[in-house]
Amino acid sequence: MPSDEVKKTEFNSIELSKLRPFVGHEIGVSPWHKITQQQINEFAKVTMDQQWIHVDEKMAEEHSPFGKTIAHGYLVLSLIPRLTSESVKFTNAEMGINYGLDKVRFTHPVISGSEIRARTTLLEVIDVNGGVKIKYQVTIDVNGEEKPACVAQTIALILKKAK
Repeated sequence: MPSDEVKKTEFNSIELSKLRPFVGHEIGVSPWHKITQQQINEFAKVTMDQQWIHVDEKMAEEHSPFGKTIAHGYLVLSLIPRLTSESVKFTNAEMGINYGLDKVRFTHPVISGSEIRARTTLLEVIDVNGGVKIKYQVTIDVNGEEKPACVAQTIALILKKAK
């Protein structure tokens, strides 16, 4: 079972020579965040995904194998930028931009009221015009569970500050 350790890494340079030594290493572990039924309901409303397993607490209690509602997988996925930003920082960058995903797996449900956190491993750093393109593996842990909720390979552009 994952520990409660929070791990933060702050990069003050986006030069390849400074980032490459971290490739293959876990560089961040965010604090735990509770997933509330209100968050799930709001996500359902915005995405128009009102499936009972997410929003109908009574039906979920009676018919779901989990005994409660569960968060949408895409809700969990959409929290990755927020969670990773709490543990990995680029202080001399102008901005970070989501570039995409290479692989996503939802491996365990997130039951309403559960706590999740992100563990971030740096997989790849590529020099691009104006900055770097970075690939992470982000593992979303569920507090008290052996199996993670989600494992995703995310890609971000980290852009240099204009001089």
